[in-house]
Amino acid sequence: MIISMEYIPAKTIISKTKDANWFGTDYNMNIYKGCCHGCIYCDSRSDCYRITDFDKVRAKDNALVLIRDELRRKQKTGVVGTGAMSDPYNPYEKELKLTRHGLEIQEAYGFGTAIATKSALITRDCDILKTMKEQAPVICKITITNYRDDIAAKIEPGVNTSTKRFEAISKLADEGIFTGVLFMPLLPYISDNKENIRETVARAKDNGARFIYPLFGVTLRNTQREYYYHKLDQNFPGLKEKYIKKYGNRYLCSSARQKELYEYFADECEKHKLLYHMKHIIASYKSGYQFEQLSLF
Repeated sequence: MIISMEYIPAKTIISKTKDANWFGTDYNMNIYKGCCHGCIYCDSRSDCYRITDFDKVRAKDNALVLIRDELRRKQKTGVVGTGAMSDPYNPYEKELKLTRHGLEIQEAYGFGTAIATKSALITRDCDILKTMKEQAPVICKITITNYRDDIAAKIEPGVNTSTKRFEAISKLADEGIFTGVLFMPLLPYISDNKENIRETVARAKDNGARFIYPLFGVTLRNTQREYYYHKLDQNFPGLKEKYIKKYGNRYLCSSARQKELYEYFADECEKHKLLYHMKHIIASYKSGYQFEQLSLF
C-alpha cells in the first residue's frame, strides 16, 4: 500500500523547549503537522498556531535528514519531546515510519525521548525504546480522557478506544518502559466526575502505569471555541449553553469542582501507589541517568 502524503518545507525539526518543567524535556520534535484524530477539544486547532486545514496530516520534507543534522550539532544530549502539536503516531505513521526512524536517530546520538500519543501504534517501537532507555531517559505518556469507550468516541472520534490505549500501556510496561497516563483534558460536565477518576486511576494501575497526570478543565480560545461548541451541540445537546453561562470567553475553563476532584484524585493515586506530581514523575523516569557532552561526534 502506497500512501499519498503531502510534504511541506521545513528549516528545522528540533527546537529548544521553553519550559523544561513539562516532563523534563530539553527539546521538542514535530515531524508531522496537523492531526486527523478529530478530538473536539484540541487547542492546536486555535488560529494562533496558523495551521490551515488542521485535520489534514502533512509531513515535513527531509525530516530525518534535518533531525540527524540538528542532533549531531547539539553540544549536550537531553530528552526530546514529541506529540505536543501533532500526534507522532497518526495512521500514516504505520507505513511512513518517520517517527520510528526519528527515534532511531535519537538513540544513535544518545538522546532520550518523551512521547505523548493517543495511539496504540506506539507499541510497535518497543524495541527502539528498550534500547534507548539503556543509555537515556524514556517516558511514554498515553492520553486517556475518559475510561468509557462510548464517551471517548464522541470526544476523540478518530482515536483508538480507551480500552486499546490501556492495553498499549500494559504492553509498554511489560517491556520495562516508563509509561503512564495523561489524564487531560477532563471536560467540564462530561469527564470531571468521581466515577471517571476512580475507574481511570484503577485501570491505569492494573495495566502497569507508573504515573497519571491530570488537568481538571479545558482550554478554549477563538476558532477552537467555536469548533468545540459546534461539537457539543452535536454530541452533548444543552452543554454549550452551560459553558457560555459559566465561562464566557475565558481561556482556561476549569472544572467547577476542581479542588474537590483533585483531592479525590490524589487519594486514589496514593491508594494505588501511582505518581501524580510532576516533579516526582520527572525524578523517577530520569533516575540513574546523566547526560554528557557529545564529544564523540
